[in-house]
Amino acid sequence: MDVFIRILIILGAANMVVNIYRYGVFLRSSQDVLSSGRKRDKFWMNLALVLLIFFLMGYLFVAFTSAPNLMMAFILFFGSVFVSIVETLMFKLIETAKERSIDVAEVLVGVIDARDPYLNGHSQHVQALTMLFYRYLPKHIKKDLNPVSLEYAALLHDVGKLGVPESILNKPAKLNPEEWEVVVTHPEVGVRILKPLHSFDNIRDWILYHHERVDGKGYYKLKADEIPLAARIIAITDTYSAIRMQRSYKDAKTYEEAMAIIKEVGGTQLDQELLDIFVNIPKEELEKCMPKKVNYHVEP
Repeated sequence: MDVFIRILIILGAANMVVNIYRYGVFLRSSQDVLSSGRKRDKFWMNLALVLLIFFLMGYLFVAFTSAPNLMMAFILFFGSVFVSIVETLMFKLIETAKERSIDVAEVLVGVIDARDPYLNGHSQHVQALTMLFYRYLPKHIKKDLNPVSLEYAALLHDVGKLGVPESILNKPAKLNPEEWEVVVTHPEVGVRILKPLHSFDNIRDWILYHHERVDGKGYYKLKADEIPLAARIIAITDTYSAIRMQRSYKDAKTYEEAMAIIKEVGGTQLDQELLDIFVNIPKEELEKCMPKKVNYHVEP
């Protein structure tokens, strides 16, 4: 019986190790625009990790230095199971909240895009392309990116176009210098719109600099690695989307035409290393990202 009691407690301790590992992974992944909270929240989250480790030490102390009875063994074992259940429910609730939040954001961005009948679906297209692109990035690049934050930045990259008059957005001809000056302010307007959302602080520069060129000839004259990695990624997906989708002043290009165009601007407008990865994504995968309810060129 004594052996059974100790085995039961050791199994509970092993389960607590798993619980601590899962919670640690959760903490590391909770640095995105939805999970990152106030300093007070982070304090309680870290305290919970310390308590889990403290409880594990208690399991080991009871298992190896005391004489526990069967009741204590059951309490400790099922206590670790209870923690596993609570963690699982918490993770699922948070994941559901994130999915609902991105759904709401997509609806709001759809309203913004709908101001221009040719732009409708562009932000969702860039969002889908960016997350597909993220899947193909090598690990050494992925480690510097949070996918949830990247998805929000891609979806909201053009939110500043709320500050651009529809007469400019829908103009079927080339913009004059004064109109162009209005258009180039949209990243800055987007950052101002998101300013009250403090959890978005870490993605503001991604949105602000998504029109920068690696040769330093973009809106804010940043070049190469001065441009945030996420902004360089969104620059590629935004450019590809703009070429593939019809606009008031141009027809949509085919996949082959779009690829030829973006390859030509590698190393000047777009990051060459990232572009080499993007152009090797299978065509069928990229085509699946196209919005369904937009007017775009259909290849024969």
